[in-house]
Amino acid sequence: MKIAVIGSGYVGLVAAACFAELGHTVVCVDNNQSKLDALNRGETPIHEIYLPELLEKHRGRRLTYSGSIRDAVRASSVIFIAVGTPPLESGDADLSYVEGVAREIAVSLNGYKVIVEKSTVPVYTSEWVRRVIRLTCPEDGEFDVVSNPEFLREGTAVTDFLYPDRIVIGADTERSRHVLEQVYAPLANGTYYTADDRIPEPCDLPASAKVIHTSAKSAELIKHASNAFLAMKISFINAVSNVCESVDADIEEVRLGMGTDSRIGSAFLRAGIGYGGSCFPKDVAAFRSVAQQARCSFRLLDDVISINDEQRGRFIRKVRETLWTLKGKRIGVLGLAFKGGTDDVRESPAIAIVKSLLAEQCCIRAYDPAGMNGAKQILNDSISYVADPYQAAEGADALLILTDWEDFSVLDLGRLKQVLRYPVIIDGRNLYSLEAMKNSGLMYVSMGRPTVQPSTFASKKQEFGEFAK
Repeated sequence: MKIAVIGSGYVGLVAAACFAELGHTVVCVDNNQSKLDALNRGETPIHEIYLPELLEKHRGRRLTYSGSIRDAVRASSVIFIAVGTPPLESGDADLSYVEGVAREIAVSLNGYKVIVEKSTVPVYTSEWVRRVIRLTCPEDGEFDVVSNPEFLREGTAVTDFLYPDRIVIGADTERSRHVLEQVYAPLANGTYYTADDRIPEPCDLPASAKVIHTSAKSAELIKHASNAFLAMKISFINAVSNVCESVDADIEEVRLGMGTDSRIGSAFLRAGIGYGGSCFPKDVAAFRSVAQQARCSFRLLDDVISINDEQRGRFIRKVRETLWTLKGKRIGVLGLAFKGGTDDVRESPAIAIVKSLLAEQCCIRAYDPAGMNGAKQILNDSISYVADPYQAAEGADALLILTDWEDFSVLDLGRLKQVLRYPVIIDGRNLYSLEAMKNSGLMYVSMGRPTVQPSTFASKKQEFGEFAK
């Protein structure tokens, strides 16, 4: 099929590349000419596994780029809207970009089109898009509006798209439902999974994707409700980790006991410094706003947001309690992206913690495998950026782990102990087991678990008594 994807951000670019991978002819539209030039040169603007390979494989063949919505709409039968919906101060999603695209689509119609919401939008957006197009387009304009929410995780977005848990098609007409079924047919009937050159699949997945048909309104709610529920799981386990610290229990043991219950599951049950990124913060706030506008009490969402915000403050208190005073301290930081596997620093809890430490007049040296360029746009030159974890730790009064990059979980602990000024690691992601740290000679502070004291500290504590606490 001929598909237009309007927007080349995380969702739009991944969707465009994956639709091309499924055999469709795709044009990806953006109003940023420098970004289009970079894409045409073969550059990949975001850090995403398998995305560079797909862009190179299909560039100039099944996948092209354009700055013209009009040309893309007239050449396509299905138009996916994947522009940003940033939060307003009220918590509502800013839908002005969606409305602007809808108007441009309306004046470009040249036959029946299926217009698909791919951006995360609140309920009723499909009706507003339909109304805007109907009021703007010529009287003979023929179209349908469908909601097709994405469920992509940054860092694994390509495999999430091609090997999905489910495909939700929120169509209110049989004609548009049939068109979307054709778009996703290679996944729904499993033919893509027989291709020799397919993207490698994750383990234990079915031979075909499950398609769920709903109304457009239900599809819009599915996306917001799903993200709010996942954010709730993160806030819940963080609240439990705080209880663990108070009663001297181990959150990792509690998590294992909870997560093996099939009714609960282990996903998103990792204690840490809270969620961030471009989705959870704005989607929870937007869903709360939707509930308020519908005059529905949903105070649970207030608590989810509050616990997440408080978790960052708790981590700063851990740093202060460990180092006594913060002014003038030299801090090594591992991780600036909001999570491992991505370069995205939007709403990153790591960035928020760095800002708090700077306010305390700390000197910070930081390393992130992919997120330093994005961090520089926010933090400028207020911190130093180094080439590897050991440079971040060198001469530091403490090393903080703020992002769950896999590389950070296999560091040479002996080398870290040698280069640190004080042998202190404060881990906001619980990347190391307590057992492994007991033999490291390092003081190890983590989330929801007892602090591991180095043997030398323990002997001095016996010698000097309470003063050594």
